[in-house]
Amino acid sequence: MTMTVPMPAQEKRRLKVLWEYEILDTVPEEIFDDLTDLAARICGAPMAMISLVDEDRQWFKSKVGLTQTETAREISFCTHAILQRDLFIVPDARLDPRFAGSPLVTAEPHVRFYAGAPLVTPDGHALGTLCIMDRMPRELSADQQQALRVLARHVVTQLELRRHSRQLGRARQEGAQATGELKQVRAELAAARRELAKCQMQVRRHRPKPARKVRK
Repeated sequence: MTMTVPMPAQEKRRLKVLWEYEILDTVPEEIFDDLTDLAARICGAPMAMISLVDEDRQWFKSKVGLTQTETAREISFCTHAILQRDLFIVPDARLDPRFAGSPLVTAEPHVRFYAGAPLVTPDGHALGTLCIMDRMPRELSADQQQALRVLARHVVTQLELRRHSRQLGRARQEGAQATGELKQVRAELAAARRELAKCQMQVRRHRPKPARKVRK
C-alpha cells in the first residue's frame, strides 16, 4: 500500500545533514543497542528501534524484537514522527486512517501501538527516531514518555560524538599527510640547494683564469 505523507521543511538540507553523519548502513554498535534495549525495557515494549529516515527508506541502526533492517519510507510511522518536535504516539494503528492499511499493521510485525521520539540534531533537523512498538493498543505513562525523550537525546549525543570522532580522525590523518608532504618538500629543496652548490663549484673550477699582464 502506498501512503502519501508530507515532507519535513528543508528536506534536502535534512537529508544532507543525515548523510554527513555517515551512519547509514554501518555495523551494529553497542552503545546504540544499549539505548534501544533500555527504551524497550522502560516502556515494556516487545519492539524498539533507532530508525534513520533516508530519502526513500527508514533504516534501523539498532533494533529489538524485529528481523527487518529497513522498510520503505512511505509506510513507516517514523516518517510522520520526524515532522514532530515532541513524541509522536499512535495508541491503536488499526483505528488510525493513516496507518490502518499499512503492511506493518496488517502483516508482520502487526504493529498496533507506536511511540517515537524524534532524533533532533543541534541545528534542528530530525534525522529519525528512537521508537517503541507493541502488538496491542496501549498508552505510555508520563514517566515512560519522559524516559523516551531523554534516551532519544542520548542517541543524538552519541551520533554527535561519533561524527566528531571521525572528523578528528580525518583531521589527524590530513595533518600527518601534510607533515609528510612538508618533509618531502624540505628534502627536495635541500637536495636542490646541494645540486646548485655543486654546479656553482664546477662553474668556478672551469672559469678561465684572467691573463697576467706582462711588464715591459
